Amino acid sequence: MYIKGKAWKFGKNINTDEIIAARYLNTFNEKELGSHCMKDIDRDFSKNIAAGDIIVAGTNFGCGSSREHAPLAIKGCGISCVIAESFARIFYRNAINIGLPIFTSREAARHIKTKDIVEINPGKGEIRNLTQQKKYKTERLPDFMQAIVNCGGLLKWIKRKGLTQR
Repeated sequence: MYIKGKAWKFGKNINTDEIIAARYLNTFNEKELGSHCMKDIDRDFSKNIAAGDIIVAGTNFGCGSSREHAPLAIKGCGISCVIAESFARIFYRNAINIGLPIFTSREAARHIKTKDIVEINPGKGEIRNLTQQKKYKTERLPDFMQAIVNCGGLLKWIKRKGLTQR
């Protein structure tokens, strides 16, 4: 499975309040949250996204509050994945839990530019910048975490495994 899309570049320390401001937290509807994604950084961000686009950011992406709304908003506006130099731990876990693929790569995050076309092969741990003709390595998710992402999130994975009580 490959992920391919246009990159949207952000800096370091993008916090969950910048991803989805507290004033929009009155719903868990992904599409509604997505319509407000990154609004305080880029007012028209969600309007400019095409399904499958990719966020690329610096260090400590998703720092701040531990709200699950942040990765839901990213997924809800059509972003297929996030590449960053590093992620805040709680954001990292929340992203996996809701089925948002995330990739850590210092080199990719530093060199990819807005509007570059990027392709990721999660199985190989490879990120390719098709615009610049460059390859980067990324950490592969452990198999059980990749399975959660592939199922669309932790709850769907649990149901598929038949681990729910009846």
